[in-house]
Amino acid sequence: MGHSHGPVAPADRTTVLAVLAVILPLAAATLVALVFLWPGDVKKAEEPQIPELIGVITSVSGEKAIVEFSVFHQVTAMLPTAPGSATFAEGDKVVVLDLQDGTYAVSDHDRSSSLWLFGVAFALAVIAFGRWKGITALVGLAITFGLLLTFVLPAILAGQPPLLVAVVGAAAIMLIVLYVTHGVTVPTSVAVIGTLVSLALTGLLSLLAIDWAHLTGVTDDSSFLLGTSHQINTQGLLLASIIIGSLGVLDDVTVTQAATVAELAHANPGYTARQLYRAATRVGRAHIASVINTIVLAYAGASLPLLLLISVGNEPLGEVLAGPVVAQELVRSIVGTIGLVAAVPITTALAALTCRRRTRSAGDVPERAHDLVTG
Repeated sequence: MGHSHGPVAPADRTTVLAVLAVILPLAAATLVALVFLWPGDVKKAEEPQIPELIGVITSVSGEKAIVEFSVFHQVTAMLPTAPGSATFAEGDKVVVLDLQDGTYAVSDHDRSSSLWLFGVAFALAVIAFGRWKGITALVGLAITFGLLLTFVLPAILAGQPPLLVAVVGAAAIMLIVLYVTHGVTVPTSVAVIGTLVSLALTGLLSLLAIDWAHLTGVTDDSSFLLGTSHQINTQGLLLASIIIGSLGVLDDVTVTQAATVAELAHANPGYTARQLYRAATRVGRAHIASVINTIVLAYAGASLPLLLLISVGNEPLGEVLAGPVVAQELVRSIVGTIGLVAAVPITTALAALTCRRRTRSAGDVPERAHDLVTG
């Protein structure tokens, strides 16, 4: 996994076989489910498309602007005037709608160049610090987005059960991305198993919590539209969002714990499995404490407009918390956090057992016999 400072003892044959006995059936089941659930051509709503043009504002006069598309092509376009609309000035690159009746309207700023710039800066920063690990992390990120866009979203839109799609998609992402990013090793396999168990626990708790709290998954116009127009199970969609959202934090915790145990075992070859577990758990507690705060702040930041509306209202706090919008986010964060907390002891215990077997049986399997046995 790239965390050790020297040669790492190969895993013994029993450990390798035990890991393969879990990973291979999981991978096979995920592959079969992917093939079975893979969506065909998803029918999209046939709506008239308004042509969009990219141009630069050369002058602004009141509620209209002159937009230039080329040296020989410029038009007069109406500017948006609704409350909260973006403001435009000379030199802005904008998106213009051709209303097909001889008139044009400025729709929004064109952000493509800025987004590409930010994306390149992000990639360079990751590669500069992570080097080869940074490159594999970016590959893993691309795979995650690819599976979400080509499998998870189209499968849900095609009418497949959202919960099943989320579980299969999360398993596929976990299996591919963790091994691509961290290498085919025993610690990575332990992280995969720990993530799987914790994710299953999170899914079970989500089912119970949504049932007990009587949540429907309909809290805004988007979820209402999906439930009515596209006949999507909004409760299942809520479950799917909890599982996919939890996966991103879970794999961070499980990989960290597996790597921590491996480092401790390398630095202290005399440690027993119990000592490894206790030492790594102390690290895990500190990690969980910071991650929980991160989760709360992330939800607060994403829901800041809602929180502001609540703060200026006169409703009692109890009624606010019991409302469907806030209750849904509370259930999402609480269930995700419980799964996160459970991931630490589960992964740490598995990693401690495998590391101790590897330390005691360093000569059982030649290091080059299998890629999986190095860790």
